[in-house]
Amino acid sequence: MRSLVCLKEKCVDRNIRIELPEKVSYILNTLNKNGYEAYAVGGCVRDSLLGREPQDWDITTSAKPEQVKELFHPTIDTGIQHGTVTVMLAHEGFEVTTYRIDGEYEDARHPKEVCFTSSLLEDLRRRDFTINAMAYNEENGLVDAFNGIRDLERGVIRCVGNARERFSEDALRMLRAIRFAAQLGFHIDERTRAAIGALAENIAKVSAERIQVELVKLLTSANPRELETAYYTGLTAVFLPEFDRMMATKQNNPHHCYTVGNHTLAAMEGVPQDKVLRLTMLLHDVAKPACRTTDDRGIDHFYGHPAKGSRMARMILQRLKFDNDTTDRVCRLVQWHDDNPELTGRSVRRAISRIGTEQYPALFEVKRADILAQSEYRREKKLAYLDAYERMYEDILAQKECLTIRELAVTGQDLIAAGMEQGKEIGVMLKKLLEAVLDEPERNTKEELLKIVSELRS
Repeated sequence: MRSLVCLKEKCVDRNIRIELPEKVSYILNTLNKNGYEAYAVGGCVRDSLLGREPQDWDITTSAKPEQVKELFHPTIDTGIQHGTVTVMLAHEGFEVTTYRIDGEYEDARHPKEVCFTSSLLEDLRRRDFTINAMAYNEENGLVDAFNGIRDLERGVIRCVGNARERFSEDALRMLRAIRFAAQLGFHIDERTRAAIGALAENIAKVSAERIQVELVKLLTSANPRELETAYYTGLTAVFLPEFDRMMATKQNNPHHCYTVGNHTLAAMEGVPQDKVLRLTMLLHDVAKPACRTTDDRGIDHFYGHPAKGSRMARMILQRLKFDNDTTDRVCRLVQWHDDNPELTGRSVRRAISRIGTEQYPALFEVKRADILAQSEYRREKKLAYLDAYERMYEDILAQKECLTIRELAVTGQDLIAAGMEQGKEIGVMLKKLLEAVLDEPERNTKEELLKIVSELRS
């Protein structure tokens, strides 16, 4: 049993010990020695209790920002209007924030004003979830006024106080609740989940950039299937309505046993926890609802969905403010995820050249996850094909066979030296030479290619 006592209305567990980094201890001790309270707070405490490595160490204190700035040099005014100063120690930054009470939230995103307080309890009371509302220092131990340690033990995401109030203050907290559940493998408290369903439409007030950050953390977690919770609570209907249509689209086809949406959830679990791969699996079949046709036997088909899906994926990723590189990589994988060349050297070389070597081996990850999220109909045959395709790809690369114009044994300058005029004809000829080499890679020598040029021009 933990020894819990009440100290100035704060529930304190003096027996729990957290190993603080040396720099964090220095900041806390410096503030304490100068007459101020100070604690490590939030996610760093939560992760330490879970045996996870904290990414950041945040500190909360009774000291005002100007008092913090007097004690430490250098500092950065990170968010001084909200009480936050970043203390720099040997080029490492630590956010130090004054105890505060948030004023009225007018837009479901930002408080109208912030009031500083001398009460740690009041500061913890404004935080989102109980597991994020714990504070710690070496003198007092763990301060846990809202049973966060109990929720950690039970694996529960629960709002501090009234869930509707917390989500009305900042609508992004609804998606954060699901993201934490995905990252930690926890479940969402019933009242907290009900509040998300009641206030889901408010997520429209949150910027695309903030939604994107939480979505990526959710998708790249160990439990990307938690996106389903965002669907059932109504969040995706607002920021990703395409997913809702996928969830509602059946696949009456022997190759499938799930709706498009449930196939997508299963496929996401089948690739590594990588942003591009998880986004690709999320969007690889996004066009299926729009491309669905049913033949006279009642079997559904989705002709053209990869190309259309690539275009839709670009629109979605741009809407969510993803960077151009991520968007381009995902869209190319979506476009080619269903491309299955004949297993001959000629066909595989042409596929690699057409798709681009930079799409491999990620494309194999995508295709394998796609297959494993389908029905068992012809699964072994599909996987055998994919294994053979991958072996041929690896052999082609090992043999350094020519796959692009820049790998040809001749250049545009060589063709000009051979008598061709500079201009569009050079590019056309190089493409023809590449076609010849993709068919017969042994012809990629300068002598042989110039011979082909001579034959084509005669």
